Amino acid sequence: MKKKLLNILFACLFVLFAYAQEQPPVILNIGNSAPALKVNTWLKGQPVKQFEKGKVYVLEFWATWCAPCKAAMPHLSALAEKYRSQTQFIGIDVYEKKQTPLKEIQAFVDSMGQQMDYAVATEDTAATVADWIGATGEKNEGIPITFVVNQEGRLAWIGHPDGLAAPLEKIVNNRWDIGLALAARNREKYLTMLEDSLRWDLNKYVYNYNYPDRPGRPDSLLLMIDTILKKEPGLKYSVLIVNHTFNSLLQTSPVKAYQYGRQLLNNTDPVKTPPYDVLVMDFDWYSHRLNLSPELYHLGAELYQAAINGIVYPEIVSMYWYYHKMATWYWWGHDPAKAVDSEQKAIDWLKKEKGISPRIPATYALRLKQYQEHAPDKWKPDPAGN
Repeated sequence: MKKKLLNILFACLFVLFAYAQEQPPVILNIGNSAPALKVNTWLKGQPVKQFEKGKVYVLEFWATWCAPCKAAMPHLSALAEKYRSQTQFIGIDVYEKKQTPLKEIQAFVDSMGQQMDYAVATEDTAATVADWIGATGEKNEGIPITFVVNQEGRLAWIGHPDGLAAPLEKIVNNRWDIGLALAARNREKYLTMLEDSLRWDLNKYVYNYNYPDRPGRPDSLLLMIDTILKKEPGLKYSVLIVNHTFNSLLQTSPVKAYQYGRQLLNNTDPVKTPPYDVLVMDFDWYSHRLNLSPELYHLGAELYQAAINGIVYPEIVSMYWYYHKMATWYWWGHDPAKAVDSEQKAIDWLKKEKGISPRIPATYALRLKQYQEHAPDKWKPDPAGN
């Protein structure tokens, strides 16, 4: 059986890797000349007719309904102010509903004031998204998304606005290596495509709770993952691999699951961070279905902290829920001091929320009191993990 599985896997990998390597490049990539700037209506700032040589342009694609876009605007405004003499920031409104009137978009821009302190325009629906987001293969990545055009009129960087500061500083000061940036982006695109191509084959071995009569095969899944990583180590921290590895180890060897989780927490790679948000969802699912040790619960709480550390815009996330859940796991990890600290943070975040049911603060306050009393017999986790 094992030999048959390996034969299937190697055949699958051969086809998949060959397929991924043969995919045509995107139309527009880092290092290429930037397309002409085509917009519809300028809502704020001096209109930009074309990219001038010697100046850096930062294009931010956003929408009025996009919470992360709004959260990124103060950060972009700060960078726009910092590099005012060397750059031109332009926010381009895209993906609005057809029935959204221009005056509503203008009202949004006006309401942002200094938090959106740069030029703003609406898209040319026939060209803007296609020329930039579509041509670079980023259409499935959503918004916000940022493009930087360098002093030579070439596309220098593409990414989420929260990662803009470091590359922009180098681009402005002519210390940005476009060749390395292109290689890194192509590598990342390749790994993403490879991950997607492997998803179906790996998912066949996963237990599906919608079909309880079809047990998963975690041992076979781990064997496949081991073979894949020997072929392509770059997938080590991909969502697909981390998700299936942690899930499978929780089912087959809690000790190894703990070691794997600890290894991920000790990651020092500044470029590739493990998907901690996925890990906590995995742990949450199995924490109500498996008999886990206090050490694993404590690990789960630490994973939650790592996930919290990676939240870029906490103001648009239910942070109180994160800390409340983390407190629960610290409690069952036999660490009442950290449980108290986490639950207090949950309560502090809860005070910033509007429209919260009175039941939630009362529940959190009761939980905090129980933690402070160090009385583990007074509360047991319910099936929903509340």
